[in-house]
Amino acid sequence: MKHERVETNAGLLIILTLAVISVGGLVEIVPLFYINDTVEEVEGVRPYTPLEQRGRDIYVREGCYTCHSQMIRPFRDEMLRYGHYSLAAESQFDHPFQWGSKRTGPDLARVGGKYSNEWQVQHLIDPRSVVPESIMPGYPWLAENDLQYADIEARLRALRRVGVPYSLSEEEYQANVERFGEEVARWLDISRAEENLVAQARAGNYDGDPSRITEMDALVAYLQVLGTMVDFTQYDEGYFVEFR
Repeated sequence: MKHERVETNAGLLIILTLAVISVGGLVEIVPLFYINDTVEEVEGVRPYTPLEQRGRDIYVREGCYTCHSQMIRPFRDEMLRYGHYSLAAESQFDHPFQWGSKRTGPDLARVGGKYSNEWQVQHLIDPRSVVPESIMPGYPWLAENDLQYADIEARLRALRRVGVPYSLSEEEYQANVERFGEEVARWLDISRAEENLVAQARAGNYDGDPSRITEMDALVAYLQVLGTMVDFTQYDEGYFVEFR
């Protein structure tokens, strides 16, 4: 069929456009009905703690995702640079997930534990002081702004509505104990959200200033957990192939 015939026939063009959109939509939608077959079965993946979740909110607010992806592809060059390729299971509690291909800066899927808290703080305040060739802007206000967390329970309740297993009832709490263990279940208890946030911030002292809880505390806590939940030494490489 010649392009001219399609381009000059509005009715035919509409029909063909709808056909293409329908096929594309089916390709994207149908796999969702088999999502349980594509999410890897791994231990260790849990929802974020209240402090980590506030850090993630700040990460999104500041637009970090526009320059950093969190998706290591299953290619040798990427795995040599960043580590094991990303698993769907690792993003199952992310709303929205931070996948993508935009990399003005490096992928952050496995940045957790790669640098110290002090390095992360200095890098966020003045990137070129630790990476001279960096083009990243500084975010010094994160260390100056007190973290606002009075609404943390409401934030976790909203995430619970979309399937993140934060607990409200004793039944949900016990389900989390069975699924994640007692310690993690306590972190996921919405009724203790503010208490847990303060406790983690003070214990971790992520920004180096124990007298305050800042936005820097939250963001560094989030960065330090990225890619650390799954112990890949427990699995053979072939185990993950069956989910791909």
